[in-house]
Amino acid sequence: MRLDTETLPLLREALERLERGFDDLPDLPDLPGNSDGTDTEAIRRVLLETADRLRDNYPYFHPLYAGQMLKPPHPVARLAYALAMWINPNNHALDGGRASSAMEKEAVAELATLFGWKEHLGHLTGGGTMANFEALWAASRLSPGAIVASETAHYTHTRLSEVLGVEFRAIPADDLGRMDMNALESALAAGGVGTVVATLGTTLSGSVDPLPAILKLKERYGFRLHLDMAYGGYFTLASDLAPETRAAYDRVAEADSLVIDPHKHGLQPYGCGCILYRDPAVGALYRHDSPNTYFTSTELHLGEISLECSRPGASAVALWATHRLLPPRPGGEFAAGLDRGMRAARDLHARAVADDRFLAGFHPELDIVVFAPRAGSASAVSAASRRVFEEAGRRRLHLAVAVVPAAIMRPHWPDLDWDSDQVTCLRSVLMKPEHEDWVDRIWNMITAIVSESESGTESETKSEMPHESA
Repeated sequence: MRLDTETLPLLREALERLERGFDDLPDLPDLPGNSDGTDTEAIRRVLLETADRLRDNYPYFHPLYAGQMLKPPHPVARLAYALAMWINPNNHALDGGRASSAMEKEAVAELATLFGWKEHLGHLTGGGTMANFEALWAASRLSPGAIVASETAHYTHTRLSEVLGVEFRAIPADDLGRMDMNALESALAAGGVGTVVATLGTTLSGSVDPLPAILKLKERYGFRLHLDMAYGGYFTLASDLAPETRAAYDRVAEADSLVIDPHKHGLQPYGCGCILYRDPAVGALYRHDSPNTYFTSTELHLGEISLECSRPGASAVALWATHRLLPPRPGGEFAAGLDRGMRAARDLHARAVADDRFLAGFHPELDIVVFAPRAGSASAVSAASRRVFEEAGRRRLHLAVAVVPAAIMRPHWPDLDWDSDQVTCLRSVLMKPEHEDWVDRIWNMITAIVSESESGTESETKSEMPHESA
């Protein structure tokens, strides 16, 4: 798999069509340089130098990159984003991005439809952090009190609560990496909780908090419920979720707000997040006056329902174009790609379960696998995981590591000597559809590293043993 260059001629064709939309404008005078005012040779030199610098990167586009949540944008998203950059629209106000603002509203409405919301309020953001910030900002004003989330939730919730000046409480997770319901109920009974953040797809392990049980507690305690689905949102389209996981996704519409990141599974360039509110009345919180920005339209500007001001219209154009080519619908081509990633994760997990050289974590709910080389103690497992991680990288297989609380893993690995309150594991996000075809090769590389490590350790141990006298 190589970088896509075959679609580049399509960009020139689209640019020529775009340019014809401005044929009624007077011609610009020639500027220094060539006939159209551009010093192409100077640009060429800088671009080639830029390409050389960019080669110092991991191969995020390749299936052997199976570490963090990095998925290449779809060609249509790259091309649509680039096409929009010739105009460089700003979706803060209709004056700066008339067409791209309309495209954003359409694309965001399509995302809301995924979760059963016909009426909604929402917009794109620079990523999940900003989207979650807006959700917690609104929640803290509508439902004052502490913000609580699972200890396996993204660290951004702790940080954002500090920025907002709101108390944050971490709720312990169970042995599946999900928020522990008994611990949550105890926190609610103690009082002072305003907002519960449920995570549908933790970035640690892909675990999905038990939303039906959380909604039952919501009926009793009346907190505001925000869903962090930045990573896991699109899996509502998956065809083979476990029953408990499907039950959670089927109740998403009952939450007050949610976040989804199209730049993760949505095939978009960075950064593209999205905040959605079930009740459009939340827009009243954003109300402000900016007479020097809004002056040619009486319509609602996206900047009037966003904490961010300038935002790239190109992100909206890219997402809109991707939805046109690959509608996010159950049973479609886009959904099939999610299913392939899930099958890849289950395959890799099954291999770890069947191989006594490894310790397997809990069964993957989405497309993240947590496992580790077998060793006698938690500290030894951590050291072995890091050795495999580093050696795999030298062989161009890029995994990730995750530090997991002992309380989560102890039930899965009861025979381990728990000499530490946490353990470092290998973690792999198999989010590219191509990963399904590469699991065998990835696993063979991992097992080869472990076998060589065991052999080296054994030889080293023997060489250090004293020789018996004759």
